[in-house]
Amino acid sequence: MQSRFLSAFEALPSTLQTALAPLLDDPDFQARLSASQVAALQQQTQMDADTLALALLPLAAACAVATVSHFNVGAIARGVSGAWYFGANMEFVGAPLQQTVHAEQSAITHAWLCGEPQLESITVNYTPCGHCRQFMNELNSGTAIRISLPQRAVSTLADYLPDAFGPRDLDISTFLMDRVDHGYVATGDELVQAAVAAANASHAPYSQSHAGVALLTVSGSIVTGRYAENAAFNPSFPPLQAALVRLNMQGGDVRQIKRAVLAEAENATLSQFAATQATLQTFGCSELLHVTLNKA
Repeated sequence: MQSRFLSAFEALPSTLQTALAPLLDDPDFQARLSASQVAALQQQTQMDADTLALALLPLAAACAVATVSHFNVGAIARGVSGAWYFGANMEFVGAPLQQTVHAEQSAITHAWLCGEPQLESITVNYTPCGHCRQFMNELNSGTAIRISLPQRAVSTLADYLPDAFGPRDLDISTFLMDRVDHGYVATGDELVQAAVAAANASHAPYSQSHAGVALLTVSGSIVTGRYAENAAFNPSFPPLQAALVRLNMQGGDVRQIKRAVLAEAENATLSQFAATQATLQTFGCSELLHVTLNKA
């Protein structure tokens, strides 16, 4: 079991510990549960889905990298596929606070990067801030997505974000988590091709500034992230942060990044380069390749 989970695991009810132990002891556990694993946990613990998700929140919060606030927030995104995805806040010493990852953003992005087509619910241990409420409003779930918190009745995003403004008000027809392929051609080595593939699946309906990041770790693994734009602009989620979420959920560390590639369109309205370069440098990674997206 990964050491970050130990303390939270030991505080769980014994029946849940027994059911979870084989999953957490798997060296390939990457902070997500398949539909069949969720069903098995429910059967073994006799918990309904909402109760089980709330019980698992301490494990999600254990994934937090709260080096500035020292305040761990955990979230679990529950997909229509039946799979569940952990998320947690991430903060980076030496980088601006704008580079911070919120737990809800983390869980949603984790699900998106894993191919989940839509979310039906978000479970979180603290009330979502306004930033995260607006971020969730970009989802193809719309304001009907359920939000579950400890010791509160389950509500919807519409309850937390009344009179919402989002993509539907701007006649946008493709929402966050919809499957897209922008048609960029990938050439170059494996890391470059991974960054281009990520950009092809990015969500940028307002600026059309598609972007993707690929990270190579010291162990030789490749992790990717995509840009997720937002109707309110500021809650937009950079592709580097998306890749950092995936790296963290896999049990990796930002200090393990050896090389990075950012793929984005030439002369795009927005560029991720300066922020990506500056943030990577705070982790000790100075090797960033900037490649231009091209179509056939």
